Amino acid sequence: MTTFRETIEAKDMDAVEAMLADDVVFTSPVAFKPYPGKPITAAILRAVVKVFDDFTYVREIHDGAHHAYEFTAKVDGLDLNGCDFLTYDDEGKIVDFKVMVRPLRAAEALAARMGAQFEEIKAAAAQG
Repeated sequence: MTTFRETIEAKDMDAVEAMLADDVVFTSPVAFKPYPGKPITAAILRAVVKVFDDFTYVREIHDGAHHAYEFTAKVDGLDLNGCDFLTYDDEGKIVDFKVMVRPLRAAEALAARMGAQFEEIKAAAAQG
């Protein structure tokens, strides 16, 4: 079985989408409200893969259904450090996906880059 980390590192976004539960909730590091549902979550993840440069997972922590993946990346040349927090259901699907990033300047750059393409993200979610 391919792991979440392997699918992200391979940029296999179809496989990532297949890992998401229909009722997954995505909590963005730069948005106030969480985004419920597989279509919007998948569209956001597909977009962020294009925004991050030099993305690398540096640590994993697993505690039953809860997994944390620390990563480093660059956004507009700024070093970014973050963590993906995932919760899996009994069928092995991701039901909760929360991302936290730092430092502030890199988070602001991420927010600007994602915000600039958010209409496209919403359109992609509507099609999905």
